[in-house]
Amino acid sequence: MSRLVIVSNRIAIPDGKKKSAGGLAVGILDALSSSGGIWFGWNGEISDEEKPPQVQKKEGITFASFSLSQQDYDQYYCQFSNAVLWPAFHYRLDLVSYDRNAWEGYRRVNDMMAKYLNTWVKDDDMLWIHDYHLLPFGAACRDLGMKNQIGFFLHIPFPTPEIFNALPPHEELLEKLCDFDLLGFQTENDRQAFIECLSVLTRVQALSANTYTAFGKVFTTGVYPIGIETESIRKMAEGPLPARLEEAKRDLRHMKNIIAVERLDYSKGLPERFLAFEALLENYPQHHGNIRYTQIAPTSRGEVQAYQDIRHLLETEAGRINGRYGTMGWTPLYYLNQHFDRRLLIKTFRQTDVGLVTPLRDGMNLVAKEYVAAQDPANPGVLVLSKFAGAANELTSALIVNPYDKNEVADALNRALTMSLAERISRHSEMMSVLEQNDIQHWRTSFIADLQATDRCHERYNLTQDIATLPRQA
Repeated sequence: MSRLVIVSNRIAIPDGKKKSAGGLAVGILDALSSSGGIWFGWNGEISDEEKPPQVQKKEGITFASFSLSQQDYDQYYCQFSNAVLWPAFHYRLDLVSYDRNAWEGYRRVNDMMAKYLNTWVKDDDMLWIHDYHLLPFGAACRDLGMKNQIGFFLHIPFPTPEIFNALPPHEELLEKLCDFDLLGFQTENDRQAFIECLSVLTRVQALSANTYTAFGKVFTTGVYPIGIETESIRKMAEGPLPARLEEAKRDLRHMKNIIAVERLDYSKGLPERFLAFEALLENYPQHHGNIRYTQIAPTSRGEVQAYQDIRHLLETEAGRINGRYGTMGWTPLYYLNQHFDRRLLIKTFRQTDVGLVTPLRDGMNLVAKEYVAAQDPANPGVLVLSKFAGAANELTSALIVNPYDKNEVADALNRALTMSLAERISRHSEMMSVLEQNDIQHWRTSFIADLQATDRCHERYNLTQDIATLPRQA
């Protein structure tokens, strides 16, 4: 029986402690538990001592992890993955810092991981590779002679040709991506952007609806919007509140609460959001003393200058807004630069009136989905959602906004704060129907089923034959 092999930059090994794993980890663990298999990736440790990957087995799953040297961590993770790919894929070419040595380090780590994995993979194993850290991983596997079915899923946006093709190694990256049998994206826009990037560089021929040939390789593309575990989130949100949350609820008294939660990142639109909240206070003074905006944004990648800059900016803006509008008895904006337990956040979502999710660019944004799933169906809060989040394609009953227009966001916040109960219930019910249909299990099973089908699909096309008569992708 074939096994499923998951490869990601980081892995989450269950430690037996009572803590709630994130949605992606839950989906991966469920997939591996049902079929048996391997989860392979970096363990988060940095060590210049060369050691073979550490292997341990838990609950029928084999976890194989390795450490990175300081040089590999700097070049592969910090400099190329997060100072080149992350900003470019989020349409921030101004923040891209390309270094040829970092590109070499990125390829080196991908090659190293493929060599490690090659010692465990059996001929009939199916490989599922995750995210932007591992764009060339499929090609590295093919170079080692691996003929397994290999699928790839991109969790972040895929940029248009004007952005992607500005990257110095764009052609090599695109050609290597074509070594995957199945390429999965969060939205149809992302899938189309990938095909358009290819079409700028080389002849792309459509062999069927979503199967193509380019660079002499056959590959299939698909759209798989990642979901959440709606039932587990509902159960997490219900029940008695922890003492600290009860105290916070008492402090609010009559006030309505706006909540926003994400890690500190320039793609999340936090400075723009602070300005939109200020516009709400300026344009709708009736809310003074009656609302509180709580922004939770724990630090991530704190060693990167761009992240240090945004943290300083937010601290300054929070102080300025509170200084302008606050009173002795009312602080309008709470900015918390710290991590909170996910279970506490889910319960907090249920107690808040408005969920504010306005990234400038986001592959999906699971916080938006978790906020909706955590609500009390009889008295739900309202989701204000950026049109540039992948979730906006599914959660069309949210209040969809352009995060660059502070007055539009302020108007949506006012509408959310004053929306009738009947409209809130209707909007929530419509969004929950979508979330329950497209949950994390649906995402996982549909991707795996399509990956399994690629063998039957691709073997129909013989690249040695003359395919000049096939239509070129527009």
